[in-house]
Amino acid sequence: MSEEVELPDAEDTRALGRRLGALLRAGDLVVLTGDLGAGKTTLTQGLGEGLGVRGPVTSPTFVIARVHPSTSGGPDLVHVDAYRLGDGAELDDLDLDASLEDSVTVVEWGEGLAEVLTQDRLEVLLQRSGSEAAHDQARRAVMRGRGPRWAGGVLEGP
Repeated sequence: MSEEVELPDAEDTRALGRRLGALLRAGDLVVLTGDLGAGKTTLTQGLGEGLGVRGPVTSPTFVIARVHPSTSGGPDLVHVDAYRLGDGAELDDLDLDASLEDSVTVVEWGEGLAEVLTQDRLEVLLQRSGSEAAHDQARRAVMRGRGPRWAGGVLEGP
């Protein structure tokens, strides 16, 4: 079962991230998919705010992965950008499974790579819902929970 949310602007995308961040717990994997500029990092910024981690949360494109420690006693945020990774073996080289149980792990561009980390995951597809104009920030988030952790739905909380 998937859930869709319309996101008229970047602040709505961040707000959805905050809402989801409040539901996430240690061991959760979030796989983000969408074109360049679809709002993956913006959503992750909101997740970081909802989790109460040290920021700023920026795209880890060139460092591949960045850890944001919790400031509130909750789980750390491990933010991965898999855009430059060629295959699952390169993702495996990051040893994400070593921190998976203790952190919330978000993998941008993770579709087709990150699913091997755990059967329980939240998949979020971000799509532009308006025109291609740079000033148009309207998006749509399609969220699908996979595995027993998300059996009750996404926005209702597991």
